[in-house]
Amino acid sequence: MLSHERGCGTETGQGRDDPDKYLFESVTEYDLDELKRYDMKFGGAKQFLLSGYEGEKIRIRLASNTLSALQRDFKVKIDDIRKRLDVDVIRGSGVSEAEAKEAVSIFVQIPSPYIGKIECAVNAQAVEIRSLACDSIELDVKSPRVVLADVSGIVEINCNLDMKVACHSLNGEVAINQVSATSRICIPDGTAFTAVTKGIGTSIFYERDGKQAERFDVPDAENTIELNGIKSELVICACSEGYHGKI
Repeated sequence: MLSHERGCGTETGQGRDDPDKYLFESVTEYDLDELKRYDMKFGGAKQFLLSGYEGEKIRIRLASNTLSALQRDFKVKIDDIRKRLDVDVIRGSGVSEAEAKEAVSIFVQIPSPYIGKIECAVNAQAVEIRSLACDSIELDVKSPRVVLADVSGIVEINCNLDMKVACHSLNGEVAINQVSATSRICIPDGTAFTAVTKGIGTSIFYERDGKQAERFDVPDAENTIELNGIKSELVICACSEGYHGKI
C-alpha cells in the first residue's frame, strides 16, 4: 500500500470542488490483481466521487482547500481478505464530522477489470458514481443529491433523507429504499423502464420536465426503477436534455 500527502501552491479558493485542483491532498493506493467484492466506509465528506478506470490500483484521494494535515487527521485502512477488500476512512479526534462535511472531498477510483459487488457507506452533501460497471452496488448514504453517470448493473440506494437522484442513463436497476421520505429521480426522456413499488405505504408519481404526467413506464422492460420502504414517495421525472441539469 502506498500513501502520500501533498500541498500545492494554488491560490486559496481556486479549483474549489474541482477534482483536479485542491490546496491539500492525501492519496492512498493499493495494488489489485483479481476480481474483488468491496466493503467501503468513508464517514463524512463534502462531496464523494466513486468511479471505475483502466488501472491496476484502487486509489483513495482525500482533498481539501482548508485542512492541511489530511494524512494525520484521516487514516485509510485497507484489509485484503481473499476475494474481499475492506476500506475504512477513519477520522481522527482533531477533526469533527461537521468540519469533514464542510471541507473534505473524497475521490475513489477502482480498476474496472477487478470490480465485483460494491457496498459503500458515506455521509456527504453530494454523492456521484461514474463510469462503473458491476454486478451490484449498494449505497448507504446520507445525502440530498446523488448522481449516476454511465453506471450499469443493480444500484441500491439506502437513504432516509429527501433526495434528488440525477440518472444520466439507465442501464439495469435502480432501487431506492426509504422511510418517511419524498425523493425524485430524473432520467432521460424516452428511457424504457418498469416501475415497481414494494414495502408499506409507498407511492410512485410521474413528471415530464417538472410537470405532472400520466404513468409512462412500460411492462417487462430491461431497466427497472424500484421504490421500497415505509411511507415514502418517489417522483420519476423524464427530463429532456435542456431540463436535465436543473434537478
